[in-house]
Amino acid sequence: MTKKLVVLDYGSGNLRSAQRALERVGAEVEVTADPAAAANADGLVVPGVGAFESCMSGLRDIGGEKIIAERLAAGRPVLGVCVGMQILFTRGVEFGVESSGCAQWPGSVVRLDAPVIPHMGWNVVDAPADSVLFRGMDADTRFYFVHSYAAQQWEGDPDARLTWATHHVPFLAAVEDGALAATQFHPEKSGDAGAELLSNWVGALN
Repeated sequence: MTKKLVVLDYGSGNLRSAQRALERVGAEVEVTADPAAAANADGLVVPGVGAFESCMSGLRDIGGEKIIAERLAAGRPVLGVCVGMQILFTRGVEFGVESSGCAQWPGSVVRLDAPVIPHMGWNVVDAPADSVLFRGMDADTRFYFVHSYAAQQWEGDPDARLTWATHHVPFLAAVEDGALAATQFHPEKSGDAGAELLSNWVGALN
């Protein structure tokens, strides 16, 4: 049966490219801010580009925090992408300013301590053997990153599946934690590898 997905439209993210990437793997996709559609979809995708605080501002404007929280409370799958992953943490620190996130995961998103910023381009990841998102992929599979900030520590559920990458310092490239999953890289910009990851996520939806 075709899975029905919503890409949450809160004014941030590569909405149409995310839609096309998900349609490529066989899903039926609606881009909307409608809470009812987001609640009833088989899966909710939360994109995000730009600054942490501006994404949170847009999310608050449509009641996005509540939409995400209510889905997760009901055990309904959510996938965050790029800044859509970052805002799932308790706080983000940019330019010395601390902003509140959705607090689905404890911890902070901070600037990468690297000589070249942003981290932009293709990079490998270190995924756990039991990962659903990276199932069937080789260790040298590369994904496309564009970011200057990341979660660099994990303070959440010790049973969560954590995928790491390195740009001078280690950072979380993906998290799988029950119904909530997220990637710091852009699956929709990662070609066949990104399509395989999205296909794995869609295929695991109840």
